[in-house]
Amino acid sequence: MSFNAPAQARAGRPVSKRGARRGATLAFAAQGVSVAAVYTTVPAVTEHLRLPPLLTTTLMVAVALVAGGGSFLGLAAIRRAGPVATMRGAVLTAAAALVLIGLAPDEATVICAYILFGLAVGALDVGVNTRAAAIERAYGRSIFGSFYTAWSVGGVIAALLTAGAARLEWPVATGLSVQAGIVLLLAVCMRTHALPSSSAGPSDTPAQPPLGRRLWIRLIPFGLVLLVVYVVDSTVSAWSAVYLRQTLAASLTVAPLAYAAYQAGTVVGRAATDRLVRRFGAVAVVRTAALLVAGALAGMAAAPSWPFAVLAAGAVGLGSSVLAPLCLASAARLRPAASEAVLARLNLFNYVGVITGGAVSGLLGSTGQFRLAYAASAALAVLLLAAARHFTQQPPASARAERIPPFDRADSQPLG
Repeated sequence: MSFNAPAQARAGRPVSKRGARRGATLAFAAQGVSVAAVYTTVPAVTEHLRLPPLLTTTLMVAVALVAGGGSFLGLAAIRRAGPVATMRGAVLTAAAALVLIGLAPDEATVICAYILFGLAVGALDVGVNTRAAAIERAYGRSIFGSFYTAWSVGGVIAALLTAGAARLEWPVATGLSVQAGIVLLLAVCMRTHALPSSSAGPSDTPAQPPLGRRLWIRLIPFGLVLLVVYVVDSTVSAWSAVYLRQTLAASLTVAPLAYAAYQAGTVVGRAATDRLVRRFGAVAVVRTAALLVAGALAGMAAAPSWPFAVLAAGAVGLGSSVLAPLCLASAARLRPAASEAVLARLNLFNYVGVITGGAVSGLLGSTGQFRLAYAASAALAVLLLAAARHFTQQPPASARAERIPPFDRADSQPLG
């Protein structure tokens, strides 16, 4: 089947860029809610089941490892059923995993529940980013930041719900069930819309051209940036609640607020990302963000009390918010015809970063050295300055044909 066939006939669904964008936005929001629900309830689940600190660290690392495998399961699902069906299935699975984590009566059950969540969030990762890349191509301008804004808004809502549930002394199962209900509601509200045939990406088809060695060389800078970004993200997301609880003596009600502040910072940053890129360029935005992240992480490491740590976490979110969406958007433009394959492989750096940050932070935290974990992450953030020059931004629609590299032009041809 040719990509030049009318989109409505090909997909059997309404053609709407805005509708497709709304559906992807809801999927990003669902992912943000589910990830925040898991991370912010780690202290409560640990205390409820009396898990050893080393097992808690191992579980967080295992989630990242399994998510890496889930990313490739998501790639296979996209090629078979498309990104929208993959997103919806992964969101429903994530909601089920949240309920299972809350209801788990023992260690074995909670381990299985966390593994299921890792598979779901890995598949969802590649699904939402593939869909976002295709929609951005359809718009012909930078819009990736708006999707990650929805992710962050979902994270803020889930973190505040966790804090509220602790304040009301709800059982952890009740709080996670409420958050799972929000994820389910977002899944129900997702609608399927095809993209116009003139801008629909070849990612809508299961047949994909092979990726050459030259592409992998060009992916390295983005992979390294993504690795560092997710070292930082996992250090703040997975362990900020535990840091406030154990090191800064915060209550269970206060402990989730660092995560909420971090995600609130990302909401502000990501809401402004696309506008800043269009005005100042991606390179300048990335360099400024890297410096802000490094300074804010140093502030978290030196925090004398939990209010200072919460403010510093918000600043980390403000700076780090732009890095992942710009990285993924720039990498997807290296080979638009196979964006889901590019992003699935780029996601490996994501999970290596999550594993590294989560494991190192957890191990340091189990020995009372969370401050050192944040200081080390600050040093890594400075390294992002060297990779900033590789970032690009979405070219105008009229100029895209002239700016596609010769080795990519063959991929933009219709496939039968």
